[in-house]
Amino acid sequence: MIHKSASVHWEGKGKAGQGLISTETGALQDHPYGFGSRFEDDRKGSNPEELLAAAHASCFTMAFSFACAAKGFETTKADTVATVHLDKVGDGYRIDRIDLELRAQVPGMDAQIFQQLAVQAKNTCPLSRALASVPRITLIASLLADEEA
Repeated sequence: MIHKSASVHWEGKGKAGQGLISTETGALQDHPYGFGSRFEDDRKGSNPEELLAAAHASCFTMAFSFACAAKGFETTKADTVATVHLDKVGDGYRIDRIDLELRAQVPGMDAQIFQQLAVQAKNTCPLSRALASVPRITLIASLLADEEA
């Protein structure tokens, strides 16, 4: 079994509080987050939703590349943007949608196989499975021509 971890240190009360996020790899080391970076336009810190978006985009893109390789195709490039929608519901918030947008170049692959493998990756990557309680996970997948490299 594989284990990955991250930690948070928080100080302060509610909106005035500040947290520091760290990951075991050091990719994030005491990276700040707080109310402003999560619910307002403070760009000095991170927030759980953008971290979730980064995790989902990276998981999905890797799953797509592996699916291509299993069919004998090389993924020349694949770029994914994940957008997490956090909506206010009553006194709280919930994630009601995640949009994945993939733009990939896979020489020799036709559009139908490309779409099938993209949907397969969306449905089977571990983060998509973990996020099964999100009401909608959308996918727009665009196969780039070889000249668009």
